[in-house]
Amino acid sequence: MVRAEIGIIGGSGLYQMEGLANVQEHVVDTPYGRPSDALVTGTLHGTPVVFLARHARGHRLIPSEVPYRANVHALKQFGVRYLLSFSAVGSLKEDIAPLDMVLPDQFIDLTRQRAGTFFGDGAVAHVSMAQPTCTALSAIFAAAVRHVSASDPIRLHEGGTYVCIEGPQFSSQAESHWYRSMGASVIGMTNMPEAKLAREAQIAYATLAMVTDHDCWHPRQAHVTADMAIANLMRNAQRAQHIAAEAIRRIAADRPESIAHTALSAALVTPWDAMSDACRQRLEVLR
Repeated sequence: MVRAEIGIIGGSGLYQMEGLANVQEHVVDTPYGRPSDALVTGTLHGTPVVFLARHARGHRLIPSEVPYRANVHALKQFGVRYLLSFSAVGSLKEDIAPLDMVLPDQFIDLTRQRAGTFFGDGAVAHVSMAQPTCTALSAIFAAAVRHVSASDPIRLHEGGTYVCIEGPQFSSQAESHWYRSMGASVIGMTNMPEAKLAREAQIAYATLAMVTDHDCWHPRQAHVTADMAIANLMRNAQRAQHIAAEAIRRIAADRPESIAHTALSAALVTPWDAMSDACRQRLEVLR
């Protein structure tokens, strides 16, 4: 199997990775079913990379249908240690405008229908989510955005809270004001349980949230629609390609250590030799 330490999950508008050489597609099976789409491997300036379209090419999966466990498990099968996530979000703050970008460092998970762990069925683990994103990887993301911004100005907000809702409907106004009262910065539908599963898989994770709208709380801005969100997202899609390429270059040069890389060392409650053979087989790739 092709090995790649760097993985990219492309969200709405980012369905492929440009500039890859030696491209191969891989249909992968996992104990949790098949991932959203074929995994695409290749090299970017000599660095092996694996890419996955979160919603599948053609945007065929609503957020609740994304097979998050299969996606992360499949990426781990390829040896991913650093996972860069791209996603579309709405702003919940006055100073975060459409076409801005945000690097969240906290999450509030309000999803209800998604399997959020690899554990259970004979194995217990409780990973820490106090710091749900990798600070080293977020710093690399920020440096990549600043590099691209030198020729194409981008307003970047470092830090903030991403509230993740089930969707696929957008918020009611009452909900939007409630999320703002929590202190959340942006709202999206896909980074949970993705970030939790990445931590359980001992993968360093960071997400670049690309702002498309002001949700529906703003008294002077239009309420979000799918057309509005996609139009603004497509304006940022080419920027995202350049940012991803620069971030990959910086990760390859640095290979930072992350608290995520040893997340199971203090989290696994069930002794490995106390698990069934089937359980160990399911979880082996996470170690």
